[in-house]
Amino acid sequence: MDDLERILDKLRKIEALYRGATTEGERAAAASSAERLREKAGRLEAELETEWQFSMPDGWNRDLFVAICRKHGVRPFRYRRQRRTTVMCRATKSMIDGTIWPEYLAFSDVLQRYLHGITRRVISDVLGQSGAEEAEEDPPPELGE
Repeated sequence: MDDLERILDKLRKIEALYRGATTEGERAAAASSAERLREKAGRLEAELETEWQFSMPDGWNRDLFVAICRKHGVRPFRYRRQRRTTVMCRATKSMIDGTIWPEYLAFSDVLQRYLHGITRRVISDVLGQSGAEEAEEDPPPELGE
């Protein structure tokens, strides 16, 4: 029995107590307890795990995202016939928004800068060229101009 089921079971018992209460104080205590449990059940319902789909731009980012998911106990997967850059997982919204996604963005930024630096260095060292910006040219004139 999960947390939500336990809370719903407690609510049923409190409702039974409320119906069987003989004094106003017992009714007030049962009603107050039931209200607190309803609020908690609402929060738990909002925090149910949902299925998330992420499309990663490349293999490096996919590997990074999968590692972060596993680090936090979230099992990444993909359905048959999905692209290799697609990552699926089941997690709560607060886990994705508050932990996994911010951590992924931070690590991804550092990784991208590192890979960009390595790429420029390899191009410079091996090819003896700058791989910076390509030359800009004006477009050819349109016919009839």
